[in-house]
Amino acid sequence: MRPIDGREELDLFSQLSYVLDEELADDLAAGRRRPEWLWVALRGDRLLARAAWWSRPGSDAPLILDVLDIDDTASHSDRVDIGVRLLRTAMATTLPDGSRPPEYSRLVPPGWRENTGTRQAVEDRMTVLERTGARLFVERLRLEWRPQTPAPEPSKRLAFRPILDTKELIVLMTSVLDGTLDAHGRDDLTRMSAQEAAVKHYEDELARYTSPRDWWRIATLPHGEPVGFVLPAHNGYHPIIAYIAVLPTHRGNGYIDDLLAEGTRILARQDVPRIRASTDLGNVPMANAFQRAGYANFGCEINMTWS
Repeated sequence: MRPIDGREELDLFSQLSYVLDEELADDLAAGRRRPEWLWVALRGDRLLARAAWWSRPGSDAPLILDVLDIDDTASHSDRVDIGVRLLRTAMATTLPDGSRPPEYSRLVPPGWRENTGTRQAVEDRMTVLERTGARLFVERLRLEWRPQTPAPEPSKRLAFRPILDTKELIVLMTSVLDGTLDAHGRDDLTRMSAQEAAVKHYEDELARYTSPRDWWRIATLPHGEPVGFVLPAHNGYHPIIAYIAVLPTHRGNGYIDDLLAEGTRILARQDVPRIRASTDLGNVPMANAFQRAGYANFGCEINMTWS
């Protein structure tokens, strides 16, 4: 059990396959991954399990565990045991002493529970995580809009303007955490104030996007009162709806449809091949809004965390 010896061992690492494999080489070149963060369990030349972390370029510590695979042809007990041993060994070496392990993310097909083979593979990997102390945190829907889908019509009841400055956005982000259905937002509120959570989200995520800030929009009533905001962006891989929300006092009026339509049109005008988005499985109102806007559910994401 060891990390790979540089990019020349990517072929070895890729003997087990996963949807992120095509991004590994570019991620290594861009500094989003490091060879010492890509671990393998070998028996001779046969790859039995693998694990990999991802982070932002220049970061000294992994941000997320997004690859964990085991040889599904091995016996159930053997493949799970090997996965546990690999993950424990890799975490002990790779992660800072005493630190909480980064969140785990697994991309899975839509309806993955309905296919026996897919369900077994997902649950085996979840079992590996659970034996190292992780628990299921949330399942999210992955959504996609394609240019072949008609762009939503402009709103006839809201006006849209650019965001004036970071302070204005932080105030709005703080407000929308009241009653949020987002699992990560709710978790943040157990450990910090709403303003602290908004600042953290902005600094950790939104501020790092290099796409134009003038894509970001605040929706207002005709007399100028804000009702919500939408932040179209590019995350370095895909155009995305990075953040969308309606202020608590204006929920229940269907304004989410107007916001999503505006964000979709802004990105569609950039002649993008697709627009990606995601929302928690339990956030039914948001999931329904994406469906009404023509976004298809093309997959899910399993998130697990350590206490």
